[in-house]
Amino acid sequence: MRLAIVLVHYHTPDLAAEAVAALRADLGGLEAEWLLVDNGSDAAGRALIATLPVTRLDPGGNVGYAGGVNLGVAASRAEVIVLMNPDVLVLPGCIPALLAEIDRGAAIAGPRFFWDRGRRLVLPPAEVRSRRAEVAALLARRGGGWEARARRAWRRHARRHWEAERPLASYSLSGSLLAVRRSAWDRVGPFDGGYPLYFEETDWLLRARRRGLPARYVPAARAVHLYGRSAAREPRAQQWFEESASRFRRRHYGAWFEPLLRRLDGGSPSGPPARGDRLPALAPLSPLSDTELDLSAFGDAFPLWVEVSPHSASFPAAAELLRQPAARWRFPDEIRARWVEGDLAVHLIDRRGRELAGGTLSPLPSRGVAGEVA
Repeated sequence: MRLAIVLVHYHTPDLAAEAVAALRADLGGLEAEWLLVDNGSDAAGRALIATLPVTRLDPGGNVGYAGGVNLGVAASRAEVIVLMNPDVLVLPGCIPALLAEIDRGAAIAGPRFFWDRGRRLVLPPAEVRSRRAEVAALLARRGGGWEARARRAWRRHARRHWEAERPLASYSLSGSLLAVRRSAWDRVGPFDGGYPLYFEETDWLLRARRRGLPARYVPAARAVHLYGRSAAREPRAQQWFEESASRFRRRHYGAWFEPLLRRLDGGSPSGPPARGDRLPALAPLSPLSDTELDLSAFGDAFPLWVEVSPHSASFPAAAELLRQPAARWRFPDEIRARWVEGDLAVHLIDRRGRELAGGTLSPLPSRGVAGEVA
């Protein structure tokens, strides 16, 4: 099958160069059409891109990820298109595994993502998007049983993907790396260029689902997502996220839904446990430092998961499965070196999904005081 790689970057030529190198190594002798959409580069960035074995497409300004993807796809007639962020590094066998799943009949395929090159922390699948899920996530901000219930529902969704050993029917895929059949793209149509950033692939995948096009999560296809590297360089990223979320809700839930969310958001910041919920009695985690946890009190609980999240409700979260007893757990130094978002919520979870302990870590390099126990 004819293959095209469409990589969209915005002032990240160094990341783009690393991504291209990893892709070329993974593809080996497999031929592909290489299209790099340059949403923004300075002179040095353009000079670096000129050294890469890619065709540079210049939209004349920042047209967003959606606009860049659309431009790249329109420039090729390949049968399969790989859509990709520059902050993704494919691991050996990633693209072949995605293409194999496409060859077996999938219209869309996405990989398992890790947060670090050491492949310790697996990133969560995209969240379920529905009116019910949106309300549950909003109520989780009130804490108590609302938060516990929402976190349990999210964890079931995440574990379904994390523990998959074979391709899994799922539309909870990330636009950071997607393999798409040309026929599926033509049937669904392009990404909606009205999303400034975020939600464009979520919107597209929902449209694909409504057309009955099969999508697969492929655990054998592995990649590292250097999460947040592109957005960290853009001060408008949070504004763009909010604008995109609003656009998504209006389109898929109706104009009435967002005013309802605002009314719910004006409720009490901390409510009682929801009926039928019982708050777990969590043991306190004891940080040994800003990035290290003492696990010596949990020797009988292994294997267990360590979940870490930048969100106050502790989900979505990345996670590492510890199969053998260990006295300590350390947040990867590689991630800490690029982390800019503040404290992380941490939970220890047993194989049955029960929360055993909770706390915080403070991995910012400038911080010198151990995280407080939750």
